[in-house]
Amino acid sequence: MKLRPAPREKDAQADLACLAAAFAALSSAEQVTAFLRDLCTPAELEALSDRWKVVPLLQQGVPYREIHELTGVSVTTTGRVARSLEHGHGGYAAAIAVTATPTPPESE
Repeated sequence: MKLRPAPREKDAQADLACLAAAFAALSSAEQVTAFLRDLCTPAELEALSDRWKVVPLLQQGVPYREIHELTGVSVTTTGRVARSLEHGHGGYAAAIAVTATPTPPESE
């Protein structure tokens, strides 16, 4: 694999802003899904989906271990999502405000 120098912070921020603008320009969930499938590997899509899947459970106060049992999402990932919900940049809150969060899995 080719080694690349680490991007400068300014370049990284500009690249992220460009990517965010591409998402914002898409007008439907179908377009975003197609873009995500082109942009991400299956493993990356699974990781993103897992993070979003645990949000409603965290909001309901479900313990991390129970979230793992319900979803298969690791306790570590759940903790990272919880930390971002509490101390992140407000992205989860913005997405929650404009969308219906995913329905949590049913308990058996």
